[in-house]
Amino acid sequence: MNKNLIFKILICLFAFAMSLYFYIDKQNQLTSLKIEMPKIAKQVESLNEEIKKNKYDVEMFENPAYLMQLVRQPEFGHLKHPFVEEVLTMPQGIALFEEKPNKVFIQ
Repeated sequence: MNKNLIFKILICLFAFAMSLYFYIDKQNQLTSLKIEMPKIAKQVESLNEEIKKNKYDVEMFENPAYLMQLVRQPEFGHLKHPFVEEVLTMPQGIALFEEKPNKVFIQ
């Protein structure tokens, strides 16, 4: 009976030690992630600022006043403005209501 009781106690101690080990390991992983979070938050913030700056640069480049200044520069002197007659426009949504002929090929 003594050997059986000692064996059961050893199994319980081993199970307790393993569960304690896995619990501490999980806590260490969580702590390392908590330490990394501020670094990642700073990176995300800097990326958001860079995205805002790039959007501002694109808007400034596409600004009609800036484009007109570029046209006056000698590097872009070979470019020409299209006449109003050369520009084709379509009313919005007309492509949605255009009926296409239904072609059925019978042999």
